Amino acid sequence: MAEIVVDPQRAPLDATLTVRVEGLPPDERVTVRASTGDWAASAVFVADERGVVDLTRHAPVEGSYSGVDPMGLFWSMTRTGEEPGPTLVEVVGVDKVEVERLTVPDGLRRTEVREDGLVGVLFEPDDDEAHPGVLLLGGSEGGLRESHAALLAGHGFTVLTQAYFGVPGVPDHLVEIPLEPFGRAIELLKGRAGKVGVVGGSRGGELALLVASTFPDVGAAVSVVGSGVVTQCIGPGERLLQQLSHEAASWTHRGRPIPYLPHSVPDELRAKVVAGEPVPLRLAFDLSDGIPEDTEIPVERIAGGVLLLSSGSDEGWPSAVLSEVAERRLRAHDHPFRYEHVIYPGAGHLIAGPPHRPTTDLVIPEADVRSAVGGTPAASAAARADAWRRTVEFLSDQLGT
Repeated sequence: MAEIVVDPQRAPLDATLTVRVEGLPPDERVTVRASTGDWAASAVFVADERGVVDLTRHAPVEGSYSGVDPMGLFWSMTRTGEEPGPTLVEVVGVDKVEVERLTVPDGLRRTEVREDGLVGVLFEPDDDEAHPGVLLLGGSEGGLRESHAALLAGHGFTVLTQAYFGVPGVPDHLVEIPLEPFGRAIELLKGRAGKVGVVGGSRGGELALLVASTFPDVGAAVSVVGSGVVTQCIGPGERLLQQLSHEAASWTHRGRPIPYLPHSVPDELRAKVVAGEPVPLRLAFDLSDGIPEDTEIPVERIAGGVLLLSSGSDEGWPSAVLSEVAERRLRAHDHPFRYEHVIYPGAGHLIAGPPHRPTTDLVIPEADVRSAVGGTPAASAAARADAWRRTVEFLSDQLGT
């Protein structure tokens, strides 16, 4: 009797699962499906001479992904239009197993932070040991990144995800956000954790480098599809062109706006908005005349290592080129700490955060348009998994766990 075995059946979302089908006739074709109700993927496999299909060793002969990939059925899921439900892995018509993929790993404490002008959530291992601190910063979506913070904390860190716009208690828009609250967040983490690093994705990656270069107590910085250049604010308004045209700084320090690279609204971008076509927001960043030096982030001031992770097919913004500015400055100043810039060819904008989630949405809603994120699902999934692994290893190396 054929059966499907998933190990482990209960694990954090970023854990790699082993999926095996046993007890099949040799050369039997079977369809293996993974679903969460609202998302699903399937692939056809051929049993080996022992009557086994092992997703860690066998590639599908057809289906939602290709090549050997133990988590291929998870990142290649597409929307079903149904309601969310339990996560199921099944051999269609034969056997199924329910899997619990935890967005908050076991053994963590969750504490809301609403003090001294800070709005955030703290996750830390539920023990009496000291753990390195990490300040986690989201991107242009605003708000908090709780599952990201919890999964990172599961690797032995005290993680504070800090909101800086888009929720009650902080500004409504990414306009003239003061850096001082991030300094207070670092002090809070230092009081609980000792060494502190900062991690951010997209606009949060820009902010991570800016915060780390401003506050000397930061001992490591990770910028995922971020920028070594300060860029213009994302203003108020329900229309993308309104938001891009709002002339103001994104960040301030000591009451003064920080110089920024202004947005561009070329005819190609405007035409795509008018036509209702997917909009590559990289068009809003015109680098043809060079980058004003006063908008470059002085990353050489960072008192620790710097990890830059960029996508080679990023349609959200030119993260590779913008991050190369930071790499150039670190190299020019012979930065005494570890630094590295990794570019993932073929990957799109959405590689920040925990891996093994669907990467099949290549167009996402934003304001009144649909934004193109770029890349292919397979390349973005591989980049996300590698970026997460590198982030955990880098923070462990620089901060100690």
